[in-house]
Amino acid sequence: MVLADDEPAIRVGVAAILTTDPLIEVVGEAADGREAVELVRRHRPDIALLDIRMPRFDGLAAAAELAAVAPDVSVIILTTFDEDEYVASALAAGAAGFLLKAADPRELILGVRSVAEGGAFLSPRIAQRVITELGDGLVRSRSARERLASLTNRERDVLTLAGRGLSNQEIGRELSLAEGTVKAHVSAILLRLSLNNRVQAAILAYEAGLVAG
Repeated sequence: MVLADDEPAIRVGVAAILTTDPLIEVVGEAADGREAVELVRRHRPDIALLDIRMPRFDGLAAAAELAAVAPDVSVIILTTFDEDEYVASALAAGAAGFLLKAADPRELILGVRSVAEGGAFLSPRIAQRVITELGDGLVRSRSARERLASLTNRERDVLTLAGRGLSNQEIGRELSLAEGTVKAHVSAILLRLSLNNRVQAAILAYEAGLVAG
């Protein structure tokens, strides 16, 4: 993964925490979003973990550029608890996860692992605020439940588990489906519901009552 934060102490600290997990490798560290984009181009990691606020070229700008030049790289935004407006913008930019800088080390590792395995992750401390304060924009002109009426029963099952943050592999185990089949269902759900990513799908699942708040 590539890690970007303009504060060296935070960058070093987060990298130290993440690399305690043998499955996580930090292949590059950046002080701003532009440098992060270049590192992603060079190394093609699975994950780019971006501080949401950086001088010159911030995490939002980097996320938007990565969506165009490296759509296979999942973006996780590193944020603080009082930045709802930034989280909304990051969601629109296609971020797959949101982690708090002050999170428990286990939460940081869990978030990165979840996104790397094809899931979405919202730090529990901000998940409910995102759902209640930012979810209305996803519902558009119809209620969430009306939108889900177009899904098959199997797709609703997949959406429910995706809303709980499960990866494709974990959903497959729960529903006795091949991982590739789950991936196909998720793609169909996103397309049919006009959603950009699994975080938006998770919010819609909460809105529709498929997942307890």
